[in-house]
Amino acid sequence: MDVKIEPTWREELSGEWEKPYFVALTDFVRHEYRNGAAPVFPPAGKIFAAFDSCPFPEVKVVILGQDPYHGPGQANGLCFSVNAGVPLPPSLINIFKEVKDDLALESVPGDGDLSRWARQGVLLLNSTLTVEAHRAASHQGRGWETFTDAVVHRLNDDRDGLVFILWGSYAIKKGAFIDRSRHLVIESAHPSPLSAYRGFFGSRPFSRANDYLIKQGKTPVDWR
Repeated sequence: MDVKIEPTWREELSGEWEKPYFVALTDFVRHEYRNGAAPVFPPAGKIFAAFDSCPFPEVKVVILGQDPYHGPGQANGLCFSVNAGVPLPPSLINIFKEVKDDLALESVPGDGDLSRWARQGVLLLNSTLTVEAHRAASHQGRGWETFTDAVVHRLNDDRDGLVFILWGSYAIKKGAFIDRSRHLVIESAHPSPLSAYRGFFGSRPFSRANDYLIKQGKTPVDWR
């Protein structure tokens, strides 16, 4: 199967493309974009944006999300990210507040386009890569979770010294198998307004990630 994804990821995940679950997933997603009853997000060309923005050998940090945003014009293929000019969703507002407090910045980042993080080696990976408009979790259980589990396994097995940032019980469960003797795993509550005050604020994931990267001889991430 010819999957339009960044070449290093295509090679790294070559064992997935012909598996029955992925063939069925591809058929489902193609049908939903072409013939579904409602729009599907992100735009079809952005489904694999997280991978296209961050080649496998360049990954330094992995942030795990759950579902793309399901409002019009929000999802751009990078978890928690929106395009420049789009109003910031509540979780992203809280992420930027923690960036500001953690790194003692005078102001928060100016827009919600996190591709600037991705270009520095931050893989912004949702567990499910597509969603029907206005229906959160509508594409869960279709095979995306199996695919993104394979992604995390490849990173865990074939790379060393990565930072995995897991926000909320869903991400923590998905990353339970990560080898903590070879990678740094940072866990906290989710940045959603429903849970941010229960352990996300003050967790300092951004400075902790950079401290670890520096110890690994890697360039820290500019989180601004």
